[in-house]
Amino acid sequence: MGTFILRLGLWLLLTANLGLGNVLFGAALALLLPRPFAGRLTPWQLLQSLGRLLWALPQAYGEALEMLRFPHRYERRTWEESQAQGRPALVFLDIFLITFTPKSLVLQEREGRYEVHYLDRGRRQ
Repeated sequence: MGTFILRLGLWLLLTANLGLGNVLFGAALALLLPRPFAGRLTPWQLLQSLGRLLWALPQAYGEALEMLRFPHRYERRTWEESQAQGRPALVFLDIFLITFTPKSLVLQEREGRYEVHYLDRGRRQ
């Protein structure tokens, strides 16, 4: 059930359409996609994922407005720890959330860490 909600939530975020037809199509798609093999998400992991998804929306809009208003001429790369704990669904969610915001992009994943490319307004750090 948790995977279904997560998939449907991602579909609705990607399409930004809460119409009945889109919700039904997203639900059918969430049911037809294959199940992950690495086990189910615990209710706590599902709540954390939902909270991170809900936080990503205003963050993405804020970053987009900031990029429109101020030039972002610098870039940097950093390695960040994964919060996925080895679960493929959570790894996907981590990468999706990092890439969803306009100022960051995951370049690669290695041994539970992500190389992330960021755009910056200020000087190089």
